[in-house]
Amino acid sequence: SLKSHENTQNALDTNLNKRTKSIYTPLELQFIEMKKQYKDAVLCVECGYKYRFFGEDAEIAARELNIYCHLDHNFMTASIPSHRLFVHVRRLVAKGHKVGVIKQMETAALKAAGENKSSLFSRKLTALYTKSTLIGEDILFKQLDDSVDVEEVTTDVPDNYLLCCCENGENLRGRKKGDIVIGIMAIQPTTGEVIFDCFRDSASRSELESRVLRLQPVEIILPSRLSDQSEKLISSITSM
Repeated sequence: SLKSHENTQNALDTNLNKRTKSIYTPLELQFIEMKKQYKDAVLCVECGYKYRFFGEDAEIAARELNIYCHLDHNFMTASIPSHRLFVHVRRLVAKGHKVGVIKQMETAALKAAGENKSSLFSRKLTALYTKSTLIGEDILFKQLDDSVDVEEVTTDVPDNYLLCCCENGENLRGRKKGDIVIGIMAIQPTTGEVIFDCFRDSASRSELESRVLRLQPVEIILPSRLSDQSEKLISSITSM
């Protein structure tokens, strides 16, 4: 019985908001677990006929989307209608945010007919959007009504490249200090276009600079180890 009491106490501690001393709701606990997996994304959580934001995500959404944010139980929260998801996802991405869409994995009708009708809806991440990966069913313009301005959903995020870069400075015969072999691959998900190249570059990284400036990628994926010259060049370009 002592062990059972300890397990119960641990469960209560896990479900307790230590700041407010109130119990987290099942939905809040579900959000906390999902947020642990996607810490750098603004999460849109499907709840019936709307998508909700929680905590700091709600404050970001309120600021960027000009929507109302308020305290509900233990978290600040804000919401948008389901049919406006594609508009707001594009707006958040255009502001530089990574956006995750969390959807219900079961319908209300099926849940009502099942044995677990009183339990929480199961949810999972179905899409993760950034400036270079803004493609998918959530952002297609299926049905535009009078309340949606076409320009607000077509001009905010340009179709552009996701660039991946790697380099190898080892075993180069007669190489000068700072010389390196660089490989790049650029992908445009909306069209399926792929560009790749491998070239030898000098310490000034003039070849890399010309390719990056020509492609104008909206996102760049870099290796964990990058030469100082390449890092300085890319930092100077992205800062502009």
